[in-house]
Amino acid sequence: MAILGDDDLEAIKGLIKVTIDEAIEEKFITKADISHLPTKDEFYTKMDEVMGELKAIREEQPLQSHKLS
Repeated sequence: MAILGDDDLEAIKGLIKVTIDEAIEEKFITKADISHLPTKDEFYTKMDEVMGELKAIREEQPLQSHKLS
């Protein structure tokens, strides 16, 4: 097993500091960052449409598989 020297430990400390600094910088979200996202109402309306289509597909699937066999 290799033993870490002082230079190795300093390199690790530097890497951790850079990683933490990047995480802190990325943590703050501005209104500009989320301006392209849909509102809750828009999201739920679209999800209702998608779930309706999924339900219809699942209901049709047994009927189509019966015809194939």
